[in-house]
Amino acid sequence: MLSKVISASTLGVDAYAVEVEADIQQQLPAFVTVGLPEGAVRESKERVTAAIKNSDFMFPAKRVTINLAPADIKKEGSAFDLPIAIGILSATGQILRDRCDEFVMLGELSLDGALRPVPGVLPMSMNITPQNGVKGIIVPYENAKEAAIAQTVPVYPVRSLKEAVHFLEDENSIRAYEIDIKSVFSQAHRYMIDFADVKGQESAKRALEVAAAGGHNIIMIGPPGSGKTMLARRVPTILPDLSIDEALETTKIHSVAGRLTTDMALIATRPFRAPHHSISYAGLIGGGRIPKPGEVSLAHHGVLFLDELPEFKKDILEMLRQPMEDNQVTISRATTTLTYPAGFMLVAAMNPCPCGYFGDPTHECNCSTGEIQRYMSRISGPLLDRIDIHITVPSVKFKELSSDTCGEKSEIIRERVNRARKRQYERFKDEPKIFCNAHMESRDIRSYCKIDEKSQSLLSLAITKQGLSARAYDRILKVARTIADLADSDDIDIGHVAEAVHYRTLDRHLWM
Repeated sequence: MLSKVISASTLGVDAYAVEVEADIQQQLPAFVTVGLPEGAVRESKERVTAAIKNSDFMFPAKRVTINLAPADIKKEGSAFDLPIAIGILSATGQILRDRCDEFVMLGELSLDGALRPVPGVLPMSMNITPQNGVKGIIVPYENAKEAAIAQTVPVYPVRSLKEAVHFLEDENSIRAYEIDIKSVFSQAHRYMIDFADVKGQESAKRALEVAAAGGHNIIMIGPPGSGKTMLARRVPTILPDLSIDEALETTKIHSVAGRLTTDMALIATRPFRAPHHSISYAGLIGGGRIPKPGEVSLAHHGVLFLDELPEFKKDILEMLRQPMEDNQVTISRATTTLTYPAGFMLVAAMNPCPCGYFGDPTHECNCSTGEIQRYMSRISGPLLDRIDIHITVPSVKFKELSSDTCGEKSEIIRERVNRARKRQYERFKDEPKIFCNAHMESRDIRSYCKIDEKSQSLLSLAITKQGLSARAYDRILKVARTIADLADSDDIDIGHVAEAVHYRTLDRHLWM
């Protein structure tokens, strides 16, 4: 006999439907899975066989053929266990229901028939439409919140194979899982840290505010203990609030990567990713034998923080150039090409020299000029050119540390950032690929970043004296545009340009 069950899988961060066909023939006992199954799918036969027997069903002593269509796309993961088991039970007449393909089914089976959660449920649920007779989706109980966030079709959570069969025979046995996405979003939109915790460093806070307002990349240079990491961790708290659409897109990526916990239905705050400098290419950019999103994609709509920047391998840092320009990562394999979103804000931090105390008035630097130059040269010029704002973060003075005065709260700074972003939204509403000032290309800069003669003379002097590149010229203008937006100014004046030049040329001698 032949039966069909509908399941789903992911390709990149998107999902596609998979038709699971089970055919039972009167031949010597065998279990064959076709349709380009990867290791975890091929091993499903052992889990499915044991789960069926331990759930008090009969496993046929015949030839069982499972086909996963479309057959020209590789299938990976354990989410096909449940549909394969249901297909076998339906083909052998152990399920009374005539049609099992009215529900999309996902889930990994344990040997005793219990269901375990699987990654990628959110994009799979978002891909389902009520058309073609689909009544709902059956998922493991732990995946119910994640699946319900999609709000496409009813979600039916089950704990075991037995419970899934019982539901197929009596649809009233389980109520559809419901969730209020707005309530979940508002409850999850909370930060546990605040900019008010940072003592002193007012100039660094101002630079980070400018970076957040325009979506600019920033690098902080300073001695150990000056607060660079503390500042970086609080950058997401001043970024514009995530919209529900952005939250869904971010959650999709984390779902595919298997980073969602069972109690986390939606990522409602800006992601903050801080990989260690020993990370591999696949870990940072994405890839692997079975491609998965890397840290640059997990930081989508958020912050990618690279601490101790010169300690990262130089070839890995150079790989950042493409996602920093295109806001996406393309991974090519022999059979397919996958594209992952990577629209992150880069925040980097580093010491000014190997010992960390070059230029610090309170500590003596023991590094030679050659050692400092070799240390700084680990970061290439093309990568630095793509970082809009360069600032120094000096050691905090004792007077500031011991002060009871708190700085501005993140909420107040975020209000200013939101106002600046609103101006940018209105400016670029007819530009489909521009969402903030940092996304402007040269053509857009000529249209939206016009300056007067005094500002042009100042910029010309800075470019000539500092030997900055053409890309640096464009980035100074983009930062000046953001500074003007924070000041609620339609025009860029000489003060805005001067501040932008300051952020680009500060301590330039470190790189020479």
